[in-house]
Amino acid sequence: MADECFGHPRLAAIYDRLDPDRGDLVAYLRMAEEFTARRVLDIGCGTGVFALLLADRGIEVVGVDPARASIEVARAKPGGERVRWIHGDATDLPPLRVDLATMTANVAQAVTEPRDWQRTLRGAHEALRPGGRLVFETRDPAARAWERWTREHSHRVTEIPGVGSVESWVESIGTSPPLVTFRWTYAFGADGQVLTSDSTLRFREREEVERDLTANGFVVEGVRDAPDRPGREFVFVARRP
Repeated sequence: MADECFGHPRLAAIYDRLDPDRGDLVAYLRMAEEFTARRVLDIGCGTGVFALLLADRGIEVVGVDPARASIEVARAKPGGERVRWIHGDATDLPPLRVDLATMTANVAQAVTEPRDWQRTLRGAHEALRPGGRLVFETRDPAARAWERWTREHSHRVTEIPGVGSVESWVESIGTSPPLVTFRWTYAFGADGQVLTSDSTLRFREREEVERDLTANGFVVEGVRDAPDRPGREFVFVARRP
């Protein structure tokens, strides 16, 4: 089930405005070029930012996400017709043979249940052509990112055309590693509505992820750093033999 920040129509509509800096996607675009990917599966595509960047480069893209509201936002964007959008997840995809499958941002960590995680990896493996690659990131637990998820560190007010001011902040509300639960709060100045979105992420150790990839038929080619967040992320590159 999608979190409210992705699944609630009012929150999905403003998601990009609240998180406009997607410099994290530059490394993924470079890897798509590095691996000469012509067909890409974007797992957890959200509002379609990365999928549309790929489509702008002439790449054939399939974007899949469990949040229908986010898929609708993505579909309505300029160029949205160039992407094949699927409401669902990696565990139930139509037959595909892509060169590259991606899980950007928090997508991999949002799959918290071990059984679902194994099924997600198998789904990605099945979608790839032989020799194709799966690329995704997950936070290094040693960095303890959740300690900075406080109202003091995250509070901001964003002016959004046609919407007005939106006050937002995040707070960690449950920490029991490897699981961390946090709550985003959104207060709309125009009508006073307050919406919340609770999310849980699983913080996996590098060795655990490597074992899971190998167990699901992948060859781990490397574990990279995230250029925009050095020392805080593991970026896995795995190949289907």
